[in-house]
Amino acid sequence: QVQLVESGGGLVQPGGSLRLSCAASGSPAAGSIFKLYAMGWYRQAPGKQRELVAVFTSGDSTKYADSVKGRFTISRGNAENTLHLQLNSLKPEDTAVYYCNADPLPDYADLLLPSWGQGTQVTVSS
Repeated sequence: QVQLVESGGGLVQPGGSLRLSCAASGSPAAGSIFKLYAMGWYRQAPGKQRELVAVFTSGDSTKYADSVKGRFTISRGNAENTLHLQLNSLKPEDTAVYYCNADPLPDYADLLLPSWGQGTQVTVSS
């Protein structure tokens, strides 16, 4: 099972920016983890359910929550098996724990298990 470690969270004022990173290790096969998993970011605010923020669905295709479109950008890192989330124009309602997720692509759904990171706190407050 792949291991995911997030970093980059913190306290930022409204309108500010943060860049989250996710490092993946333990891939069951050589090569990019993106060939086996749909990699993405989720978040969970206090008292709310975990929700999708952004994800690579397949290849270079991406999907974003409506609430973050135009403000957040998901990208693959230059280092192999890394994932980033650029958060711009942050709002207090973006405050949450942000989680990295690896969800097996359909061809591998019977062979691999999904994985979650431990989460990184993002707090937007003045």
